[in-house]
Amino acid sequence: MARQPTLVGNTVLLVIDIQKSAFLKSEGGIPHMPGYAENMMRARGVVDAAHANGIPVVFVQEIHRRDRIDYGRELDGSEDIHCMEGDPGTPVAFEEMGYKPGDYHVPKRRYSCFFGTEMEILLRGLKAETLIFVGGMTDVCVHYSFADGHQSDYYCRVVADCVGGTSPQAHQASLNAMEYLQEGAVLSADEIIGAMGNRQMAAE
Repeated sequence: MARQPTLVGNTVLLVIDIQKSAFLKSEGGIPHMPGYAENMMRARGVVDAAHANGIPVVFVQEIHRRDRIDYGRELDGSEDIHCMEGDPGTPVAFEEMGYKPGDYHVPKRRYSCFFGTEMEILLRGLKAETLIFVGGMTDVCVHYSFADGHQSDYYCRVVADCVGGTSPQAHQASLNAMEYLQEGAVLSADEIIGAMGNRQMAAE
C-alpha cells in the first residue's frame, strides 16, 4: 500500500514510561538493553521539539498499588516487581524530560496506554490523527500501545533511537513488527524533529 506522510493532521507525542527508574543504576525489576538510559535521554530532544512546534505532549506512567492487586498476569512472565507506588524509580522523569505546564499525564496499570485509561478520551479531545511514540520498553509497553493505536486507526510513528527494549534483539524485532503494521512508522529522532519543523512551517 502507499506510504503515508510522516505526520498527518493533528499530532500528539506519547512519552511512554520514561520514569526515574531509567536513570537509577540500582533500580531492578525489568532488564534493559545496553544504551537504554541514553535512548531515554535522547527523547528529551523530541519533547523539546514538540513543545517548540505546538505539539501536545502526553507523559504516560506505569504505576501499581503496593498491595499488588492491579498487576494481574503481569508478573507471570520475566518481569519482577516494578513501578510500585512510593518507590524511588516510579515517578515520571519530568525534570529530565523537560515537562512543561500544559503537558498531560496519564497513569496506567497495564502495558498498553489505551487499556483502562483516559487515553482515548484525551486523544479525541485533542483531535489527534498521528501519534509519535518514545520511551520504553520497545518490546512491551511501546509495542502494545503502538498496536492499540494502530487498531484505533491512528497514524503511528515510533522513534527508534528514543525507545529501548529488554534486549537488542527484542528491541529490533518489535521495531520490525511496528513497521509491518504501518510502512514508514520507524523513524530516527532527527527525522521526526525535522518533520515537526516542516509541519510548523507549512502551517505558517
